[in-house]
Amino acid sequence: MTGYDYDLFVIGAGSAGVRAARISAQMGKRVAIAEQDRFGGTCVIRGCVPKKLLVYASHFSEEFEDAVGFGWTVGERSFDWATLISNKDREILRLEGLYRQAVVRQGGEIFNDRAVLRDAHTVHLVNAKRDVTAKIILIATGGHSLRDTGAPGSECCITSTEAFELPTLPKSIVIAGGGYIALEFAHIFRGMGSEVTLIYRGEKVLRGFDGDVRDALEDSMRKKGIRLILNTTFASCERVGGQVKAITRSGETLMADEVLLAIGRRPNVAGLGLEHLGIRQSENGHIVVDAYSRTSVENIYAIGDVTGRLELTPVAIHEAMCFVKTVFEDKPTAPDHELVATAVFTRPEIGTVGLSEENALKKGHTVDIYKTTFKPLKHLMTGRDERTLMKLVVDAETDRVLGCHFFGPEAGEMVQLVAIALKMGATKAQFDATVAVHPTLAEELVTLRQKFATRAP
Repeated sequence: MTGYDYDLFVIGAGSAGVRAARISAQMGKRVAIAEQDRFGGTCVIRGCVPKKLLVYASHFSEEFEDAVGFGWTVGERSFDWATLISNKDREILRLEGLYRQAVVRQGGEIFNDRAVLRDAHTVHLVNAKRDVTAKIILIATGGHSLRDTGAPGSECCITSTEAFELPTLPKSIVIAGGGYIALEFAHIFRGMGSEVTLIYRGEKVLRGFDGDVRDALEDSMRKKGIRLILNTTFASCERVGGQVKAITRSGETLMADEVLLAIGRRPNVAGLGLEHLGIRQSENGHIVVDAYSRTSVENIYAIGDVTGRLELTPVAIHEAMCFVKTVFEDKPTAPDHELVATAVFTRPEIGTVGLSEENALKKGHTVDIYKTTFKPLKHLMTGRDERTLMKLVVDAETDRVLGCHFFGPEAGEMVQLVAIALKMGATKAQFDATVAVHPTLAEELVTLRQKFATRAP
């Protein structure tokens, strides 16, 4: 790969870009990576990691209450938002440094600059006002929160990005959206004592998830005092004094300290030079790639959220590893987007892998449904009105477990392990043959014997 400044130039230093740059440099390739913002991308800086830290913080209000049932006396307590945010920022700064070191230690070169495509092998560094060349270019620029509601006043609202930097905890907040981000922040702010209203355009939150899980979550949210307003959107928003006045299309007026928009994300492609090179994009702007993450320009690849395939951090990292194998190890490897487990960090959590009951039927499977709902052992002592749901979707002909869905404590941890079994093609009979660990929540997975229903497409 002579004649170029680099074997690989990566645009974007999120989880996908850093992984591809680090592994390629480790193989002895000449690698450079450009990032106009902070290293770590959405996940580390304004996504998964800081979100989970805030999730942990939000749990304590219920845990203090639950302690009483176990004989603990919990004295006067208070919560300081500024301390939490300060500690969160310190940890994120540390992680950002590790991401940078991971590239540099392997010999990769870092450009703190905006990079745009000049031609198929040339990248222009905007601030440095210079061009560099590379045999292979990898686009891993991720995405950003969508702010436009299609109604006046969007500028009065915040997104998840600003939510991580609020100077004070809002006493009241309205959250627009029905996906991961909206639901997680609804529980975060409610757990910290805020009055929370969630507004969503659909009939049920968490579109695409199993219907039983969606119902269980909505029921739980209402019990926690989170108000749900469904089947409507904003007609307008405006600042009124120190609050935001939001009017819904159904005619209701809502007043809150903040309005948080969690209404979707868009790829970071503006001004990147894709049109100039003829790189194909989808209607929403995502970069179109083939099975091996190659764009319509032969030597330019794209991975992660910017491609819009499955917008999860572990998937982006998986795509990065497949890219390295394909391009530098001469082992064409297509990313596998099937049976990817995921978690929603509400309280309690949601963990899911495989097909929902609805999607299994759409795909033509006749399915056996096994499910159970119960009060966790812990809450027999706390008296908290919280129930766990576990559900298996099984192919009625082959006995293969097509999907597994949890709503309960530590659902994310459980579904990660169950995903291994489903990836190996586990059957319901094999689940049944597994001896339970008692007393645990997860034992319900291997003791579910009573079939709830058989359904045909």
